[in-house]
Formats: sequence, C-alpha cells, structure tokens
Amino acid sequence: MLMTREQAAQKIQSGATLYLAGDQALLDSLPKGNWIGGTIPYFMDKQGGTHSRELIFVSEQDHCVSGSSVRWYDVDELASIASDSPDHGFSVIILPATSQAHVRYAQDSPDYPGLFMKNIVGWVSGVDLADLGKVAPRIYDGTSGKSYSEGCVALHATLPKDKMVSVGIVNCFKQGDGDVLTFAQDGFDVGQALVNGELRDFAEYLTANQIDVRLPLVADYNGEKINASIQSIDQDGHKVTLYAPVFRGVEYRIAAPVANYVEEFSRQLPQTVSSPEFSCNCILNFLYSELEGKRTGELIGPVTFGEVAYQLLNQTMVYLQIEDVPT
Repeated sequence: MLMTREQAAQKIQSGATLYLAGDQALLDSLPKGNWIGGTIPYFMDKQGGTHSRELIFVSEQDHCVSGSSVRWYDVDELASIASDSPDHGFSVIILPATSQAHVRYAQDSPDYPGLFMKNIVGWVSGVDLADLGKVAPRIYDGTSGKSYSEGCVALHATLPKDKMVSVGIVNCFKQGDGDVLTFAQDGFDVGQALVNGELRDFAEYLTANQIDVRLPLVADYNGEKINASIQSIDQDGHKVTLYAPVFRGVEYRIAAPVANYVEEFSRQLPQTVSSPEFSCNCILNFLYSELEGKRTGELIGPVTFGEVAYQLLNQTMVYLQIEDVPT
C-alpha cells in the first residue's frame, strides 16, 4: 500500500521485511533495515493507478516466511541468483533500467542453470518519465543502506514445509494473425528481420505497414506468451529498439489489439489470487491503457520498466502468491 515516508520508516524500524518502491529522495532518506527497494513514482494501488513523488509503495513480507536474506549482485554474478534462490521459497529481485545488469539479465537469464526450477520474480526500477535520460534508476539494499545504479538486489525467502509458492503472469496480449517474424541475432536492437522467410529492413517494414507500436511482438514459448515491446523506430538509422530482447530463431507475430485492457485483465486473472506476496505492472500498460485512476483488483504494486518472472518480461503483470500445501 502507499505510505508516507514517515509511515514507511516506522514499518522498517518495527522489524518488518519489506519490498519498497518510490522516488529516490524518499528512499535515500529511509533508515537501514530488512528491505529492498527501487526507484519509480508510478503505482497501482487499491484506489487505482497513480503517480506520486511524495509516497512510497510498501509491501510487507508474509509472516509465514521462515528466513530471508538480502544480497546485491554485480553484473558478472547474475547467474548466481538462481543458485542462491532457496529450493523451498522464492526470490524477489530488482534491476535498474538501462543498466548493464538489465541488458545481461534480459539476454542471458533463460540460460542460467536451474532458473526455471526456482521461484524468481521482480521488477526493473525506473524514473519519472519527465526525467528520462537525466536521472539514473536506482536499486536499494536496505540492510546496508546502500543504493546502486548497476547490478541487482535480491531478497531470498525460505518457506516452511506447509507453504508453497505460485508465480503468475497476466499477459493481455496474444499473437495476431499477421506475418511471422524471426531474427538472426539475440538483442534489443534490430536492423533486419525475416518476414515470412524474406529478409527485410525491420524499421522500414514496421513503418510501411503502419504497425501500432503500442502492440508488442509476441512469441509463443510452449504455450507461454512472451512480449518484446517496441521502444523506437529509427528509419534513417535502419534500427528498431525494443524494451526486451528478441531471440534468434524464435517465431514472433505482432500482437492482436486489446479493446479494453481492464476487462481483459479481469478475465485472465485467476479467481484464486488474493493478497499476493508481490505484484507489479508494466509502465507501458499504465500508459497505453490509461490506467491512472483505474483499478486492477487485488494486484497492486509498482508500475515498472520491466517485469521478472524467471526471465525478463514486458507489457505484463507479474505476481507471486504464498499458499498452503494441499493436504
């Protein structure tokens, strides 16, 4: 929930384990404690989507967690996140947008040993859109009181044997019925694409076909829809920049339009989801679907520059819920 700086500080000093999101000036002023955080002034709260540089979004770890630890990872240590994540528990991670860690995790994490055997969620910290290119997104290790513009901060949590975790992805986009797109290289920057097997200048293709850049490229990974959202098209430079990387040899299509995001979101959200441990929603959903003032039910949290459910995602909502082990 959204709190003032003073309320968040009281929570920290009470000994609670917290996941925090807010403006840099607010997070910089908080006391040390068992928390991690990242910069962002956009949130989905119970009252609806909101923008605030005066409030902090505070999520408190469930009291059933039997143990937790916080660690900051350098760029070259990112693969250790999966091995450090507890076998019976979960990890919440935060990466700063546009950092080397953001790029490396996006491109390399699908190949980290054991990644998909653990429960790893998180988000990409950002800035006020008015400050893009002027201020670096930051992440925080509250146990040390340090903040970083590089690397990754993780909170690893162990659960008792009678509890279990479910990780969910709400993706309102599906593949459209248009051209099949494949790429010769992994990456965020695309020069050429194979369009139905024919090599094309990708920037020229998107422009000539008047593709709505609010619609992501969507791949189908064994039934899981993974988006790569379009950031910019540079026709003169023959380059398309994406918010998430495409992968070599994977088949993508431009997403089908979504008539009403909130209705589609409600339709996809499982009825069993209630008061999740963690959730976040993408800034592109917030902007393109005009979510300011609109509600997304129980899934509240930071509005982010990218989401993590095992690997990096875009234009999705991610959540983690702690549940009782069936008897």
